[in-house]
This record gives sequence, structure tokens and C-alpha cells, in this order.
Amino acid sequence: MKKELAVAALQNGTVIDHIPPQVLFQCVKILGIEKLHSQLTIGNNLTSGKHGYKGIIKVADVFFPEALLNRIAFIAPDAVINIIRDFEVIEKRKVELPSRIIGIVKCENPKCITNNEPMKTRFDVIDPVKGVVKCCYCDHTTDRSKATIL
Repeated sequence: MKKELAVAALQNGTVIDHIPPQVLFQCVKILGIEKLHSQLTIGNNLTSGKHGYKGIIKVADVFFPEALLNRIAFIAPDAVINIIRDFEVIEKRKVELPSRIIGIVKCENPKCITNNEPMKTRFDVIDPVKGVVKCCYCDHTTDRSKATIL
């Protein structure tokens, strides 16, 4: 059986691969990709040998700062970043969850100041493997399976 690429090759830019299909568009929002004027390819529910199905984002001629890419690690912990130059992968790495995430997760505590004042949420990562985070303002904890993404 002949195989073919479901998405065209990229000459230069960034590819974010192995994104769970259910969070692909949240990743787009977190990264602010909808505001870019670069050529962009988004694929969802593509067949994956590792995960069954996956999402992928390809952005031509854009190389995101590592800190920005790592913001998606809370919702897509197995995502892989590929840096492409002249059609070759020159760097490949997994996203890494930072020790603090800002403005990504909503605090579920209705009395938290972040739900009553115009300010960004701040969570310290308590368990990076399970995705457990604690609000810096009210100490409410949650994990990636229950969290509401802003």
C-alpha cells in the first residue's frame, strides 16, 4: 500500500506534532497563531502510530520562542516541536511544562480574585506528570483533566 503525506512539506518554520485532537484549537489560541500572517497548516484527527489520532500545526517561516511553545505543555504534554530549515528537521524536542503557568487555566474557585478582578491567572505546577497545578492566589488545586482552559 502506497503511503503519502497528509500535509505538505515545510521549507522553513515550526511544526508542532502529536497534539491530542481534542485540544488542537486550544493550542492554536494559546500560541496566538490565528494572528499570524504566515502560511499555516492545521491538521486534525490525522492517523498516528503512537496515539491513534493526532493534531498537527505547521507554520512557515516562524520560529517561536521556547517559552511560548512550552505554554501548550499543560494541555498537550506529549506534543513534539520540530524546527525545519531547508526541508530538514534541524531540531526536535518535546514541550516542557514550566514551573508556573500564567493566563492559561481558569481558577475554579468562584471566590478567587482572578474571577472577580481583571487579572491573569497564575498557577504553580505541583505535579508535572499528572498536570496538577495550584492557584497562586487562593491555593485551589486542579489537574489537566478537570481544568478549564481560558
